[in-house]
Amino acid sequence: MFGRVLGTTLAQVVRSIAYVLLPTSFISLLAWATAGSATGNTGDPLRAALWIWLAAHQVPFSLTLPPANIAGYLSYLPLGAVIFPILAIRSGISRTIDRLDYNSSLVPLARTLFALQYTLVAMLLSYLSSTSAVKPMWYLAPLLVLPLTLITSATVGRRLTFAQAFLYGSRSIALLLGIASLVLGISIFTNLHNIRTITTVLQPGIVGGVLLLILSILYIPNAVVATLGYFSGTGFAVGSGTLVAPWSFHLNSIPAFPLLGALPAGKSLLSLFGIVVVILTGSLLASWTIDLNSKILVQSLVVCAILTAVIGYAGSGALLTDAMSAIGVSPWKFTLSLTTELSVGAFLALYLPRLVKR
Repeated sequence: MFGRVLGTTLAQVVRSIAYVLLPTSFISLLAWATAGSATGNTGDPLRAALWIWLAAHQVPFSLTLPPANIAGYLSYLPLGAVIFPILAIRSGISRTIDRLDYNSSLVPLARTLFALQYTLVAMLLSYLSSTSAVKPMWYLAPLLVLPLTLITSATVGRRLTFAQAFLYGSRSIALLLGIASLVLGISIFTNLHNIRTITTVLQPGIVGGVLLLILSILYIPNAVVATLGYFSGTGFAVGSGTLVAPWSFHLNSIPAFPLLGALPAGKSLLSLFGIVVVILTGSLLASWTIDLNSKILVQSLVVCAILTAVIGYAGSGALLTDAMSAIGVSPWKFTLSLTTELSVGAFLALYLPRLVKR
């Protein structure tokens, strides 16, 4: 019985990986054929496809940048790319359950084996695709790929029942991210001229332009996190020693990337009104849980803190060089500010009416 489950899950792991890796290989080969290569080695685009696949799973890279062999680090990866592994994993788990004829006694084992095998393959691909210049950090793959696979597989084939604290806490964070998305969209449309100028300077060509568009779309979730950090008051960085916040604006040269054309031009104390929005969201969270009890509210705030910490970590990192060693929000500042503002809002919603009555 174990052998049957092992064989079934292994076949679906390979299938799930191929779902993402094969289209990525085609795109990589197309880009290589269009741009050319100094070595003419067809192994280069195939290795690049593996790197893109690993980057979609948020596996960071250690770099040695030519020609001076300067040490670099790449951990600021597009959050939007995670959707492709998630869809592939869900498809693989679903087909695994079908192959096992929905045997409830085998499905938990299948989920576990699928996650373990998927993670082992990711580690193996990380190790085998390493070069002297680009080294995926294979030893971090279990910390990133395994939780992603386990959480995704847990949502397939059964109805999940979440605790009330998780529902209300996640709803609050989702509301804030939705508001940040609207603000980012407005900022992009009002700064289309800057975005067009950056794109023109890059001169990516037809194929490069399409790839640049795809990359920009995949980086939009990162920009949403940075927008939420900006309006929560902590701001975000676009390089070492920089800070873009409503109350402070220190910005050096920036990478030629279209989305950065939507950056604010300076200080904007009016944007501190975003703190009020976060506080009001905390008050709304209190109103959702006021009919339950204070324990649910405290648990919801703890869930908000955990989700914010995860989002803050995912929305930060380094981009190649020391000058770009800090990109995105500061995880601890982002978590502290949002948790504090939500807690203040909940406190005001609970105790302000009592003070007014007194």
